[in-house]
Amino acid sequence: MSVLVLALAVSAAFCLGTGFVLQQHAAQQAPLSDFLSPRLLLDLMKMPRWLGGIGLMVAGMILSAIALSQGELSLVEPLVATNLLFAMAESRRVTKQPLGRQGWGGLALLAGGVTAFIVAAQPKGGVAVTDPLRHWLIIGVMVGVALLLTTYAKKSRLIIGPVLLGLAAGLLYGVQDALTRVSGQRLTEGGWTEFITGWQPYGVLVLGVTGLLLVQSAFETAPLRMSLPALTAAQPLAGIICGVGFLGDRLRTDVGALAWQAAGLAAIVLGIVLLGLHPAMPRGSATPEREKNLQPG
Repeated sequence: MSVLVLALAVSAAFCLGTGFVLQQHAAQQAPLSDFLSPRLLLDLMKMPRWLGGIGLMVAGMILSAIALSQGELSLVEPLVATNLLFAMAESRRVTKQPLGRQGWGGLALLAGGVTAFIVAAQPKGGVAVTDPLRHWLIIGVMVGVALLLTTYAKKSRLIIGPVLLGLAAGLLYGVQDALTRVSGQRLTEGGWTEFITGWQPYGVLVLGVTGLLLVQSAFETAPLRMSLPALTAAQPLAGIICGVGFLGDRLRTDVGALAWQAAGLAAIVLGIVLLGLHPAMPRGSATPEREKNLQPG
């Protein structure tokens, strides 16, 4: 594994995790009538804290894109998933909550799961699949599932809505990362003409804005602990599926390696859930009247 890729991916995780905390603090002050509306982004643009969080997120995405240009998606995504560790650190700094068994256990599971998956899988680059049908099938399934989750989230709001929005945004961000890698390859191989004539850069933009709206709506309606774990867990899984599915990433496929990969991914998800539910993560400050307004119907 390249030290450069490791440094870039972990730096991206730091920017993303810290940025998410700032965004959530600002988003919970937005009008409830903005839920899943583009107006939400316009209102949030007036808040300096949210702009700072977005700045960090953009920096994280740029660092992640550079890492993707140097390494495989199946390697970069698990590393970027450690953004929750940095979100926890920032939240803990504010709340002064000790980590305790749950915090240390979640940290160990997330870090150990990432290590186990990377060591067992040994991701390597390969020849990307050129069949457009396979591209569109995988991307279509991811986007379709995200759409279904968003549709149900509009009906459930406080019940499980934020979790569903986090999952949906994570799927979109995973696909966005895959298209970012494809766009970078087109730019490197064919120059700017090849880059701007492909649909992938525009797909990256659409997915990014849509994912941003979903994430901010989740942050607006519930504590960070309800949405960020789902987002953080779904993104690397979607990215790995895209990486193996059509980008040509190759993972070890012997029985022992597959078992460790599955165990590593399971540990990543469990660690994310434990950290996301930790008392140090922001609870939000919704009032009873605010919660009443969020109920469906």
